[in-house]
Amino acid sequence: MDSLSIVVGAVPALALGVAACFFWLRKLESQNLHSADVRAKELISQAERNAENIVKESELKAKDEFFKRREDFNREADATRNQQKDQERRLEKKEDSLEQQNQELIKKEKHLQHSEKKHHERREHLEIKIKEAEVLVQQETKKLHEITGLSRDEAEKLLLERIDRELADEVASRIQKQEEQIKSVSEEKARRILATAIHRYAAEHTADTTVSTVDIPSDDMKGRIIGREGRNIRTFEKATGVDVIVDDTPGVVIVSAFDNVRREVARISLSKLIQDGRIHPSRIEEVVKESQEEMDRNIMEIGKAAVMEANVGHIHEKIVHLLGRLKFRTSYSQNVLNHSLEVAYLTGLMADELGLDGRLARRCGLLHDVGKAADHEMEGGHPKIGAELAKRYGETSKEVLHAIIGHHDDVTVDHIYTVLVASADAISAARPGARRETLEKYVKRLEELEALAQGFPGIEHAYAIQAGRELRVIANAATLSDSEALKTCREIAKSIEQQLNYPGEIKVTVVRETRSVEFAR
Repeated sequence: MDSLSIVVGAVPALALGVAACFFWLRKLESQNLHSADVRAKELISQAERNAENIVKESELKAKDEFFKRREDFNREADATRNQQKDQERRLEKKEDSLEQQNQELIKKEKHLQHSEKKHHERREHLEIKIKEAEVLVQQETKKLHEITGLSRDEAEKLLLERIDRELADEVASRIQKQEEQIKSVSEEKARRILATAIHRYAAEHTADTTVSTVDIPSDDMKGRIIGREGRNIRTFEKATGVDVIVDDTPGVVIVSAFDNVRREVARISLSKLIQDGRIHPSRIEEVVKESQEEMDRNIMEIGKAAVMEANVGHIHEKIVHLLGRLKFRTSYSQNVLNHSLEVAYLTGLMADELGLDGRLARRCGLLHDVGKAADHEMEGGHPKIGAELAKRYGETSKEVLHAIIGHHDDVTVDHIYTVLVASADAISAARPGARRETLEKYVKRLEELEALAQGFPGIEHAYAIQAGRELRVIANAATLSDSEALKTCREIAKSIEQQLNYPGEIKVTVVRETRSVEFAR
């Protein structure tokens, strides 16, 4: 009962609380609506103010752009007007210039007309004078004929004889002068042709020796090469015609002979025997025979290669074989086949310069020393032997035969190709480094050139370059000025002319050297 009464009493209180809460929420909502309206009005007002500001700024920017474009237009208009004014001034100047030229042309035309008139009057006057002179000449000629009693032909003959006598000495002196001039020009041209041929061709030269070395795998092989009681080495030396030197030199056996063909055959044979390992008299003879046949084929290939390289056309096989043998022939330590090829090239170059047959010239140069391949088998000098062999094996060209027999002036020179071959032969033999004796003189000349230049004050270094054709001198920039360096260069050139012997000409170049050195640390 008490609980029910409590519940009944609480219901009105609860209803009253709910109603109060409802009224409070309505009031709160009403206040929020009022504040939202106020905020919306403020935002609208702010947006309107911002819009007015944007409009004003846009109007200001538009006005600025308008004024800027108007200024640009005014500047362009001013520039255009200035250009038009400049063009007008130039046109006025051109008009004035044309008017002036026109006036000058009018004056020149009047002057030419006046000159033509004077020339016409002078020509008429001269024609009158010429006619009067012809009449006077006829009268004087008639008087002379009457006085001398000679006809016109007789007088002409007498006058010509007198002129011939007076001009005889002058003609002789002129002829002598022309001969001297032609000789000088010919010598100069010959030097130029020789120099051109030398400059255009250059080849290496190696000195052949009279010994060859054969490597062996071990020193035990030396005993097998010698054989029991020396049978193997005696058989080998008899079959090859060389001397075999077996000494204490480790790892090699020396083959010695003056005949390079025999020495090469012996070297090849010994190499094959060492590689095969079977060394006894019968095997030695068999291998030597095979090596000789191989050597003959090798010689033939070498000759064919030389003929092809020189481009001289067809040559008989016997002559080709002789050319191949020249590969193993030396003269003053110079390889004869290389020398023959060089002479062929030089002769061909000089013949081309002179407008001659370059191929025929190369043929003459290639075959000029072919006799050296058989000079130890036939009597006589190699020019005579070479000419006989070339003629025997079908060489019919008189120029080639004469070049072979006459390149050492053994006979009277009748062909220009012989002269060219002799010149090329001398060049090839005398050029620095070609032969052992000349090499020493060549090196000595270079040393003398450098020593002479270094003897001048202010010169630090001197270098002979381009086979002694140029002397490069380094001068101290602190000691010599530009003018002093020029003077020193001339003095060095004069000293070379006065003190040294040299072929051709030597170019002297003085370089003032300044060096700046700094280190980055």
